[in-house]
Amino acid sequence: MTEIIGVRFKSVGKVYYFSPGDLSLSGGEKVIVETARGVECGDVVFGNKSVDDEEIVAPLKTVIRIATDDDLKQIERNKLKEQNALEICEEKVRRLGLNMSLVDVECTFDNSKLLFYFTAENRVDFRELVKELAAVFRTRIELRQIGVRDEAKMLGGLGICGRPFCCSSFLGDFQPVSIKMAKEQSLSLNPTKISGACGRLMCCLKYEQDGYEELFRITPKVGALVETPSGKGTVTDSNLISGKLHVKLEATGGDAVFTREQVKVLKDSVLKLSREEINALKDLEKN
Repeated sequence: MTEIIGVRFKSVGKVYYFSPGDLSLSGGEKVIVETARGVECGDVVFGNKSVDDEEIVAPLKTVIRIATDDDLKQIERNKLKEQNALEICEEKVRRLGLNMSLVDVECTFDNSKLLFYFTAENRVDFRELVKELAAVFRTRIELRQIGVRDEAKMLGGLGICGRPFCCSSFLGDFQPVSIKMAKEQSLSLNPTKISGACGRLMCCLKYEQDGYEELFRITPKVGALVETPSGKGTVTDSNLISGKLHVKLEATGGDAVFTREQVKVLKDSVLKLSREEINALKDLEKN
């Protein structure tokens, strides 16, 4: 067993494990730790606890110290530097005529690096921009291109549900979502109905997918050949939630409604996305 704490560096981000050393820490405290990006200040998500050695990637970095008042003042100075850096960089981007949109700036705790996040439709030659920024700030400059999902996570906003974006309020990592999920959930494949403000498939498609997959497994699909109390027929409509099936009967040619418990599947159908649907919606699955 290994004693660890969980530390997060953004309000909604991945939790990293560190060794507390001789410190006894609890959630909500700020600590100074060494990371791959340099010395950083993070928030303790959970305090000292023991986990199996298999759950961690050794060796763990040890917490340097609990953040002091001077450390907190340094963080405030860094925030002002980030704001100033963003304004200066935006001015230089305009002057150099670069086709890119700045999203955010991060200054590492020890001022060893400034990271500029941006979006762009194509590759951008920002070598001259880096030189000018390095001359102004006298520190290491890194420009990182991000996707529209990451942009939404950083900037935040309100979704069509009226609530703050899931990605910026509680989702630590993006979950894979697909057009197939929307199809299985019988949602309209209208891009405006299933995409978020970022222009990509809504993250919430994933939330109920496990339940839909189970219902999909036990419910005959449209096109399935079934045996009903009134004879054989073909499913013309299927409601996963209610379990009601509309069946066109072979004997009479008429339509009848049954529950999934009332029918026996003789030959099930397969849910398919047409080539037109795939081509029209493929961009929604991009990052």
